[in-house]
Amino acid sequence: MEAVAAVFLFATALLSVVEGSPVTLTLERAFPSNHGVELSQLRARDSLRHRRMLQSTNYVVDFPVKGTFDPSEVGLYYTKVKMGTPPREFYVQIDTGSDVLWVSCGSCNGCPQTSGLQIQLNYFDPRSSSTSSLISCSDRRCRNGVQSSDASCSSQNNQCIYTFQYGDGSGTSGYYVSDLMHFASIFEGTLTTNASASVVFGCSIQQTGDLTKSERAVDGIFGFGQQGMSVISQLSSQGIAPRVFSHCLKGDNNGGGVLVLGEIVEPNIVYTPLVPSQPHYNLYLQSISVNGQFLQINPAVFATSSNRGTIVDSGTTLSYLAEEAYTTFVNAITAAIPQSVRSVLSRGNQCYLITTSSTVDMFPQVSLNFAGGASLVLRPLDYLIQQNYIGEGSVWCIGFQKIPGQSVTILGDLVLKDKIFVYDVAGQRIGWTDYDCSLPVNVSASAGRGRSEFVDAGELGGSTSLCEGPHTLIRTLLLALFMHITLIL
Repeated sequence: MEAVAAVFLFATALLSVVEGSPVTLTLERAFPSNHGVELSQLRARDSLRHRRMLQSTNYVVDFPVKGTFDPSEVGLYYTKVKMGTPPREFYVQIDTGSDVLWVSCGSCNGCPQTSGLQIQLNYFDPRSSSTSSLISCSDRRCRNGVQSSDASCSSQNNQCIYTFQYGDGSGTSGYYVSDLMHFASIFEGTLTTNASASVVFGCSIQQTGDLTKSERAVDGIFGFGQQGMSVISQLSSQGIAPRVFSHCLKGDNNGGGVLVLGEIVEPNIVYTPLVPSQPHYNLYLQSISVNGQFLQINPAVFATSSNRGTIVDSGTTLSYLAEEAYTTFVNAITAAIPQSVRSVLSRGNQCYLITTSSTVDMFPQVSLNFAGGASLVLRPLDYLIQQNYIGEGSVWCIGFQKIPGQSVTILGDLVLKDKIFVYDVAGQRIGWTDYDCSLPVNVSASAGRGRSEFVDAGELGGSTSLCEGPHTLIRTLLLALFMHITLIL
């Protein structure tokens, strides 16, 4: 009986550990559906995003994706992070176009009080955390931030500070602090609870412009860039997580998907190199083909320079083509569809009226061809957006846009969905493949090293609420063990 009691106590203790373990960082996706959403509204959101863009043993850290394409929601990704001691939760936007993690702090001037995303906003107070410390100008991490223009120094108090100003007048400023980030991580298939690491992040004390609005307010921004101030780089330098992250975004109206610090392993992934020494995730786009026919576009149009290039950005809703390539691309699409499809202009956008008896499958396949022989193949739903219904038909518009006077090409959610994307920062490459993002994925903690320790991040990402942890399966197994012992007794 003592042995049975010991097993009983072990099962109870193990169950309590799982119940008391921290919730994994849950990525919330609030993205409007294609129905009835004006392209001008999406362009306005992307415009702000583009301005922001211009500014050892590893664990796999899981960000289970949850979200919706509900038209009443706002088009952004956000996740919940735990910071400080005792931990406090903050909702932060996922941004691959910037480097710094920052959250709103106490006495913030202009920070919104409520959010249209139905989330509770919080403020970080360094004085209330026993593990918090300020970052001085002499700190090595501050010096690294100064080199990448992510930080500056205050001559008055020797404090490491930042100011991010955006083209529409919105911006944020504050100072840097160091504190613990708490998360759930996985190593060799084992869930490690209560994991934490010290990271440097920004404490925002001033926000202006669009950041002050409550409509899509969150507590801050989580930068996933390549520079030293990014959390990716900080955790990698500490041997906590690999310098690679991956996502797989569901394209249906339910949204969701997977986002992990680690390499999603899938045999059909093709890779193309990153353009070196760039602040963004720039690729070598070489050509575009429609129905297998290469478009007559000078490859120099896509070359990377100070004001041009091809950028992968999961925070951009639509996708954008360099102005010199845009008309050729649109004309090729129009020429490839049946004459029965009526071509119309809607608010300056090329659109098509499709009857209920037809589908978008009649539209051509598009291929974006990159260095190394990697092609990103786009189905019609990867470049078309449904706008509204007219009588017995529906209006579909080309989701690719152009930025007047700009030669930049930006690959946003429109083309990234329903695909695995791997950002191998350590290997300076990006890979992708078509995938059903509702299925589980295998993840390796070491990109390109052939290690065989994989985890089923898809199951961890199946949580239906931001308040639910990734441990539903483990909890179920433990409860089954508990019931089995009870039956034995």
